Amino acid sequence: MSERLLGIYEKLILRRPVASIVAVLLLAVGMAFGLPNFKLDASADSLTLENDNSLTYFRESLLRYGSSDFLVVTYRPYEGDLFDDNSLNALNEMHQELAKIDGVASVTSMLNVPLLYSPKISVTQLKEAPRTLLLPDTDRKLARKEFLESPIYRDLILSKDGQTTAMLATMELDEKYLELVNGRDTLRVKRDTEGLSPEEVIQLEDISKEFLDYRTLRAVEEHQRVAEIRQKMSRFKEHAEVFLGGPSMITADMVDFIKSDLNIFGTGILLFIIITLAVIFRQLRWVILPLATCVLSVEIILGYLSWIDWRLTVISSNFVSLLLIITLALTIHLIVRYRELHRDTPDSSQLDLVRNTVMYMARPCLYTVLTTVVAFVSLVVSDIRPVIDFGWMMTIGILLALVLSFIIIPAGMMIWGKGVNTDKADNSAAFTLHFSRFTEKHGGLVLSFAFLAMLISGWGISQLQVENRFIDYFRPHTEIYQGLSVIDAKLGGTTPLEIILDAPSISHDAMSSENSQAEKGGDTAAVNNSNSDPYAGAYGDSAESDTDSYDDPFADDDFDDFADENSEEAERSYWLTGAGVEDLRKLHVYLESLPEIGKVSSLVTVTDVASDLSGHKLNDLELALMPQMLSEENAELLLNPYINQEYNQARITLRVNETQGELNRNDLLAKINQFAITEAGFEADQVNFTGLLVLYNNMLQSLFRSQIMTLGTVFLGIMAMFLVLFRSISISLIAILPNFLAAGVVLGGMGIAGIPLDMMTITIAAITVGIGVDHAIHYITRFKREFEVDRDYIASMHRAHASIGRALFYTAVTIIVGFSILALSNFIPSVYFGLLTSLAMLAALLGSMTLLPKLILILKPLGK
Repeated sequence: MSERLLGIYEKLILRRPVASIVAVLLLAVGMAFGLPNFKLDASADSLTLENDNSLTYFRESLLRYGSSDFLVVTYRPYEGDLFDDNSLNALNEMHQELAKIDGVASVTSMLNVPLLYSPKISVTQLKEAPRTLLLPDTDRKLARKEFLESPIYRDLILSKDGQTTAMLATMELDEKYLELVNGRDTLRVKRDTEGLSPEEVIQLEDISKEFLDYRTLRAVEEHQRVAEIRQKMSRFKEHAEVFLGGPSMITADMVDFIKSDLNIFGTGILLFIIITLAVIFRQLRWVILPLATCVLSVEIILGYLSWIDWRLTVISSNFVSLLLIITLALTIHLIVRYRELHRDTPDSSQLDLVRNTVMYMARPCLYTVLTTVVAFVSLVVSDIRPVIDFGWMMTIGILLALVLSFIIIPAGMMIWGKGVNTDKADNSAAFTLHFSRFTEKHGGLVLSFAFLAMLISGWGISQLQVENRFIDYFRPHTEIYQGLSVIDAKLGGTTPLEIILDAPSISHDAMSSENSQAEKGGDTAAVNNSNSDPYAGAYGDSAESDTDSYDDPFADDDFDDFADENSEEAERSYWLTGAGVEDLRKLHVYLESLPEIGKVSSLVTVTDVASDLSGHKLNDLELALMPQMLSEENAELLLNPYINQEYNQARITLRVNETQGELNRNDLLAKINQFAITEAGFEADQVNFTGLLVLYNNMLQSLFRSQIMTLGTVFLGIMAMFLVLFRSISISLIAILPNFLAAGVVLGGMGIAGIPLDMMTITIAAITVGIGVDHAIHYITRFKREFEVDRDYIASMHRAHASIGRALFYTAVTIIVGFSILALSNFIPSVYFGLLTSLAMLAALLGSMTLLPKLILILKPLGK
C-alpha cells in the first residue's frame, strides 16, 4: 500500500475506529430491511440453459398438449384388498380432496378412467359416457384384470401385484406465465440480434419485472399447493402406505432441504467456526472480530440481493457458505500477522501495530481477492443462468469481504487495544514446522506423491460423468426418495419424456387421394384387413374367437350411415392413417424394449385397443373417423394427448426409470434418435424430443463443456495475475502448479468416487482454485520477505511455515471442520458440497505446505 493511500486509510479508519464500525453497522441495518424479501428460486427455469431452443419448443408443446406438471400420489393398503369397499372409499376421498385443491386441473385414477373390457364394449359404445370402477354394476375382478393387462393402463395405474395404485393430479396450464416469458424472450432475442428502440428497452424492463414478480408468486403458490396436498394426504397414512412424487414435489422438497441446510447447518458451521477460533487463538477478541466480519459480510450482501430481487438458486445457495470461507481466511491472515508483530515488537503502540499489519497484508490480500474473483468470474462463460449469477454474486461478495475485513478487523483492534498477546514466542513449537521438516528431509517423496496424485487424478477425471438421477439427490429414508422409488419400480417410471413427431412432407393432394380411396372401398378394406390381421387382438382373447358372438360395428348399416354423414368431417391427419400408425408402431415397440424406459403411451396403444374392440384392424377411413367416434371423456384420455391434427403431429409420452441401474440421459436420447432415423424411417427434422428430461440433459451437457472452458480461462487469468504480482515467470509457474494439482485431485476424486458433475458440483473447481490461490500468494509473499533476511532457502522455508503457514493451517482446519457438518444433510448435493470443499481445502493446504516450498527449493527462483 502506498504511503498516500495508507495515510488516507489511517485518517478514515484507524483514527476513527468507532465511526468506521458505526458506518458499517448502519449499512448493515439498511440492508437488513431488504431481508424479508429474500427469495430462493428452485423453479424449472433456474435449471435450464440460456437461449435453449429446446426450452422454446417445450413451451410451445405446453400450449398444444396441455400442462406437463403433475403430482403422483401412490396408495397401498396395509390390510385388506385394494379393490374392497374400504380401500375404494378411501381412494374416492383422496380423489375428491385432490380435485378440490386450487390449481389442480384434473385427477386421473383407477376410479374415473374409462373401462373398455369390464365387460368388453363395442366400438360404437366409445361414443357414450364411459363406464368407471365406481358404478354399482362394474365387475371389479374384470376391472383389476383390465388395469393389469390393458396396453392403456398396464404399469400406469396399478402395480403388477395389484396392491399399489397411483393418482395423477395434473396442474392447470399457466397461460399467463407462458405469455409473459414468451414476450420477454422475444424482446431479449431482438435485443441480442437487432437492437431495441428506447420504447422497447422500457418494455423489456417492465415485462421482465412483471414476469419475475409473477414467477415469485407462482413459486409460492406451487409450494403451498404441494404442502396442502401433503397435509391432506397424511390422514390416509394410518391405514395405507401413501407417497407423493412428480416434478412439483421434487422442486418443493429441494427448496425445503436447501432452506433447512441454510438455517440448521449454516448455524452449525458458525458454531464450529467459533469453537475452532476459540481453541486456536484463546482470546475473545479473536473470536468476536472475525465472526462479526463474516456475519456482516453475509448479511449485507444478502440484504443487497434482496433489495434488487436477485434470487439465490439451488446452485448459488452455496454462495453464503463460500463467502464465510473467504471472509474468514482474510480475517485470520490479518489477526495472525498482528499477533506476530505484537510478539516481536511488544513496545510498539497499537496504532503502529495495526498500521504495519494493514500495510504488510494489503498487497497479498488484494491480489488474493483479485485472483479468486478471476476464478469465479470465469463461471459467467456458462450458458446456465444460475451458474452465471453465482459467479457474479461471489465476485461482489468477495470484494465486499475484502473491504469489510480491512475496516472491522483493524478498527476493532484499535477499539479493543493491545491487550495480552498469547502467541508463543518459540516458532519451533508451531505445528506447521512438521510440514517444512518433512519437505526438507523427504523432498523426493513429496515430488513422487505429487506425480502419483497427478496420474491418479488424470485417470479419475477421465471417469468423470455429467449424469445423475433426481432420486440420488435425497437420502433413502426421506419420503420423496421412497415415493420416487415406488413410482419408478411399480407405476411406470418417474421422469417424463415426450417425443413429438411431425408428419412427413407429402402433398395434400396425395393425402386427399389416399383418403378418397379409403372412403370408396371402406367396407372391402375392412374385410380384407380383418382377414389379414397380423396381430389378432391387442388385448384379451383374439379377435377371431369373438366373431361368433360379436358383430363388427364397422360392417353394419349404422356405421355405413355414420361414415357417410361424417366422412367430410374426417381430419386429414397423416397419423390417422394405416401408414402413420405403422410408422409410430416401429418406434413405440422399440421404446418399450429399452430397460431405461417405463410406461410408453401413444396413438398406437389407442388404435390397437380400438382394433381389438372392433374385431379387425382399422382401415384408413375408420382411423380418420376416430375423433368423431369417441365421447368427450374418452377422447380426453385416449386420443387428444397423442395427436394434434391442427399441426399434423403425433406425440409419444413415456416415463424414464431412474432406479433401474445407471442412467445416461444423453446416450438414451441419442440412441432413440438414431433408431427413429435409421430404423423407423423418420427424417431428422420430424423427430422432436421435449420434456423436463431433455431440458435437464441439455443443462448437464453444458456443465461439462463449460467446466473445461472455465478451467482454461481461470488458469490463464490467474497466470496473468501472478505475473503482475511476482514479476517472474518461474515464480508464477511454481505458484500455479499446486493449484493445477489441487483442482485435479478434487475433480479426479469425484470421478473415482462416482460423484457426477452436476448443477451443484460444477462450482467446485472454481472453489478449489480460489482456495489454492489464496494459499500460494500468501506463502510466496512471506517466503520472499523471509528470503531477504539471510538469502537461505531452507531457513526461509522454516520461517515461512512458522509464520504464514500457521494462518494457512488455522484457516484450513476451521473450514474443514466446519464444512464437514454438511455430511449430515438429507440433501445429497449439500453433502457433496461440504465434503468436496473440505477436500479442496485439504489439497490446497498440503500443496502449499509441501509441494510449493519443494518447487521453490529446487528451482531457486529468487536467485542464490
